[in-house]
Amino acid sequence: VQLQASGGGLVQAGGSLRLSCVVFGIIFRLYDMAWYRQAPGKQRELVAGIPTGGSTNYADSVKGRFTISRDNAKNTVYLQMNSLKLEDTAVYYCHAMKFKADFWGRGTQVTVSS
Repeated sequence: VQLQASGGGLVQAGGSLRLSCVVFGIIFRLYDMAWYRQAPGKQRELVAGIPTGGSTNYADSVKGRFTISRDNAKNTVYLQMNSLKLEDTAVYYCHAMKFKADFWGRGTQVTVSS
């Protein structure tokens, strides 16, 4: 199983980035997908989730700025990040989960500068 995240980079505060995570080796449409992030010195936290049913959930800190979506035909989950803030700087990880099985990608770095 592989989860390949991309789209991170350096962006100025107020800017936008779109993360993508392509998943190989599982039946993607059967898995709940999510994005997590981990900033230096902090615990990994849930950013946004999109279960198989399609309803989404977000951390309070990103509500109204980030949008998670999935394309089951492309085995891909996305995270559109707008109005980025300095505190959004972190490594972003995609996650796939079904019952007791869960898988992580390697992460992609997002750095927001002032």
